[in-house]
Amino acid sequence: MDTPAETRTERVDLRLTPSAKRTLQRAAAASQKSVTEFVMDSALAAAFETLADRRVFELDDAQWAAFMAALDAPVADNPALRALLARKPAWER
Repeated sequence: MDTPAETRTERVDLRLTPSAKRTLQRAAAASQKSVTEFVMDSALAAAFETLADRRVFELDDAQWAAFMAALDAPVADNPALRALLARKPAWER
């Protein structure tokens, strides 16, 4: 998740319970990674997932017009979806 040209110069210190540390060590070993690699990969994956819907995207005028047209376009008929939504949910049966 780091780019190859980046040098690791920053530190993050964590205080863990002994059982949490053992769990991380076991998970890292099962993944054939060091604890540092395992924690960093896991934390970055969670961070990217958390930030995914907050990303900024930029469009030029033509792209913006096409995007707005797609949003304003009528929804295509979907009989299967209509039938699914008309069914009573399993938890209400």
